[in-house]
Amino acid sequence: MNMDPRPVVEAAGLTRRYGSFVAVDHVSFRVGAGRTVGLIGPNGAGKSTILHALMGLAPSEGRIRVLGREPFRERAALMRDVAFVPDVAVLPGWMRVGRAIDLAAALYPRFRRDRVLAFLERCRIPASHRVRTLSKGLKAQLHLAIATAVDARLLVLDEPTLGLDFLARRAFYDALAAEQSQSSRAILITTHQVDEVEPLLSDLLFVDRGRLVLDCAVDALGARFAALEAAPEHLIEARGLKPFHERRLADRVELYFEGADPATLARFGAVRTPGVADLFIARLGGSAP
Repeated sequence: MNMDPRPVVEAAGLTRRYGSFVAVDHVSFRVGAGRTVGLIGPNGAGKSTILHALMGLAPSEGRIRVLGREPFRERAALMRDVAFVPDVAVLPGWMRVGRAIDLAAALYPRFRRDRVLAFLERCRIPASHRVRTLSKGLKAQLHLAIATAVDARLLVLDEPTLGLDFLARRAFYDALAAEQSQSSRAILITTHQVDEVEPLLSDLLFVDRGRLVLDCAVDALGARFAALEAAPEHLIEARGLKPFHERRLADRVELYFEGADPATLARFGAVRTPGVADLFIARLGGSAP
C-alpha cells in the first residue's frame, strides 16, 4: 500500500461561532492516509459542526485543508474525492433506487456499481422501488452502500448506523474493516456505538464542549493510560498517585491514570489498558458518549 505522507485532513485552530456561542473552539488535528479516526463526544460536543466545516458546508475560522484544498471555497472540486454520509439519509423519497445508483455513478467517476448491486441482491430490494417504500433501516443501509461504493480518498461518516439493528451494524462495520485493510483511504467517523466501532479505529479524537480533549493513536493507549483495580487495602495509597478519574463499581474501585509507571501501579492491584468507551467516560468525567 502506497501511503501519501501528506495529511488527508489538516485543521489548525478550527473555530465555529454562532453569534456569541462558540460551538467549536480552536480545534487542531490531522488525519493521515489509511487511518480510521473516531471523532467521539457527547451530544452537542461539536462533532457534526466539525465535519460540516471539513466538508465545506459552513464557513469557519482557522486553517482547514482537506486533500490540500480549502473546503468552503473549493467544495465542488473536493467532493470528487470525498464521500460524505451525514447523520440523516438524504436520498429523496420519490427517487427510484436504480436512479439513485445511476446518479451516484454519474457524480463519481470511481463509483463501484457492483458493490451496490450486490447489496440490493442481498437485501432483495428491486431497483424499481422508490426510496420512500423502504423501511428506515433499509434506507440507511442503501445510503451507506452508495456512499461507501465511491472509491474516495476520504470517507466521512456522521453517525452512519443510526436506525440499523445490531446485526446490520455489525455487518457494516465488518465489511468496512475488511475493505480498509486493503485501502489507503482515510476514514473519519462519529458514532454513539463506541464499543462496536472500536476494533476499526486507528486513532481517537475526543471532543467536549467544542474543545479537543484527546488526540491519540489507539496503539499508543497502553503506553499512555492505565486503569487500576485497586485492592481495598491499597486504595488510599493508590489514590495518592493522583488518578484523573475514579470509577466506583459494585464491589471494587477503578482508578484511571495517565503517564503513570505500570510497575508502580501493579503494586496496588490489577492493571489493564482501558477500552475506548471506558477511557472516554473517564476523560470527560462521567459524560456518556
